[in-house]
Amino acid sequence: MASPPVSELTERARAIFRLVVEGYLESGAPVGSKTLAADGALNLSPASIRSVLGELEGLGLLAAPHTSAGRMPTDSGLRLFVDGMMQVAEPTPDERAAIERRLAQPGPIEAALEATSAILSDISGAAGMVMVPRREPRLAQLNILPLDKGRGLAVLVGDDGSVENRLLMLPPGTAPSALQEASNYITARLAGRTLGEAARAMQAEIASGRSALDAASRDLVERGLAVWSEDAARRPVLIVRGQSRLLDDTALHDIERVRSLIDDLEDKQSVAELLDQARQAEATRIFIGSENRLFGLSGSAVIAAPYRDREGRVVGVLGVIGPTRLNYARVVPMVDFTARSLGKLIG
Repeated sequence: MASPPVSELTERARAIFRLVVEGYLESGAPVGSKTLAADGALNLSPASIRSVLGELEGLGLLAAPHTSAGRMPTDSGLRLFVDGMMQVAEPTPDERAAIERRLAQPGPIEAALEATSAILSDISGAAGMVMVPRREPRLAQLNILPLDKGRGLAVLVGDDGSVENRLLMLPPGTAPSALQEASNYITARLAGRTLGEAARAMQAEIASGRSALDAASRDLVERGLAVWSEDAARRPVLIVRGQSRLLDDTALHDIERVRSLIDDLEDKQSVAELLDQARQAEATRIFIGSENRLFGLSGSAVIAAPYRDREGRVVGVLGVIGPTRLNYARVVPMVDFTARSLGKLIG
């Protein structure tokens, strides 16, 4: 059922709905009519409040758990609150300075990414996630060495000094001289380029007739570059910190949900695919409960934002995951600020 817009709710219904949602987000427990009446803010009797709660339940915005007389927001109710009623709490100057200090600690960029994930966990009281940029190495050298029959070893040396190996299937009858020619060509003509740039440069040479490679060596160069390009595209790297924070006091009453969430987090490829949906977003994305397939069963929420380099290019995504009762008003702007702060370090 599609939830109605906020404008279609009466003033009384909006006030009661807001108090139920805010009470649930603070405590994690359903909110009852007696609690709302005792608060005094509504100046209504418990019976009047129960009547409005029933109407909101009929609209699909609230639900009543079997074990409680109170109400809690549904996923649709939380979406309505987040999109139409929430008042965000911007980070204070002290909070901004603390985040920037932690990110600016000396060390490699990987250390900053680890720190970012930990910061997000601290901010949210849940788990923090950072999807590492897909970095294509720039070639310094690529050697293709013969192994046993039909197999070779592609040894890539990046311009940052990194060295990695990949097995390569060789065409039948490949001569050692062809391997050497392909290696020499890549090192001499394609060094300094990313894998994609190297492949395009080689294709341009061949198309223009400027390439001195014979067919066998050309095939080896293409195979050598392809095995790296395919591997890089399949390797999203995800850093997750703070899973233990998911095991809070309320989790003990819903241990199956938490176990399902932790199992979901183990499938980092699927989590990375979910975060990837936020890569083209102009602002922070919020996925609530059943709105996303991956975390629908665990009843969880994801708040994610892309982070960009100094030229404005999206290089990764960061976010938090936790129960749907996350403090959205505080966490959303903190995730956004952390994304912008990390982007300044990427260069």
